[in-house]
Amino acid sequence: MQTLEVVGMSTKTILLIDNELYVREIVELCLTDLAGWNVVVADSLLEGIQKAKIEHPDAIVMDLSMHCMNCFQCINEFRDKPENQKIPIVLMSAAVRWLEPEFLRQHKIAGVIFKPFNPLQIPVQLAKILGWDYVPSCYL
Repeated sequence: MQTLEVVGMSTKTILLIDNELYVREIVELCLTDLAGWNVVVADSLLEGIQKAKIEHPDAIVMDLSMHCMNCFQCINEFRDKPENQKIPIVLMSAAVRWLEPEFLRQHKIAGVIFKPFNPLQIPVQLAKILGWDYVPSCYL
């Protein structure tokens, strides 16, 4: 894959974990076509953890509804390894509204993108949560 450099910006790699094929495809298209980011996809948490070991993503975007509370146990185990501690995790979910902000901080969740979402806003929301500069690819 080609690396994109714009005024010192390099392409980010996002690991997208979601078991719904259509959601994965829409989010992947928006992150690659609108933001110019590389996207690695996984349809299960186990596959995602394996890909994270290989790809070393800049961030993980993960659907919560497919994992429920086991998700947080897996996140904690994933974070036990020093090389994974700094990878921010962003949840996508309609179900996460019931979680307290303190619970999310305790599990080092960088933020939440609530479903239903506007696909065109995903790169903007993700960049804002992660503190990344975002320049739509149409301006590059």
